[in-house]
Amino acid sequence: MRRDDGFPMAGIHITDIESAINWWRERAPSPDGVTACREVRDLAEVYALLVYYHESECDEDSMPAGAKDAWLAWYASTPDAPCIAICSTSQGDALCKGCGRTEDEVRHWTAMSPGAKRAVWRRITMEDSAWRFNRYAERALEPRASREGHEGDAVDPPAPA
Repeated sequence: MRRDDGFPMAGIHITDIESAINWWRERAPSPDGVTACREVRDLAEVYALLVYYHESECDEDSMPAGAKDAWLAWYASTPDAPCIAICSTSQGDALCKGCGRTEDEVRHWTAMSPGAKRAVWRRITMEDSAWRFNRYAERALEPRASREGHEGDAVDPPAPA
């Protein structure tokens, strides 16, 4: 089934619902250890129905308004695009080596719904093959000096002649 904008209907994965619940629990902690804020209750209802019916996704467009608003608030706190500014689709690759998105996903990203974007994020995270998840993630953890080829010493610029 397709949306009015031409993109497939997006399902919001149960792990995103759970992340949103935990985000709201941290933002609005229970005052007594039992009572949950409205946003957590709204999201928990959707989560419970997914579990009860053994479903892994709920439809983005038919989600109850309170739960959708709470989910969108969480979504706004997440990174929008997985781009790491190394787009191999511009070099003819069907799948970007940098972020893992298809050429079509890169081209239409700004028009995609939040649920569709999260579905792409889930796919590329599960595939774990894009450079954003290996080469550059590992490089970010290395000490700067070892990346420059020196053991513990920063590289000084050459002295003027």
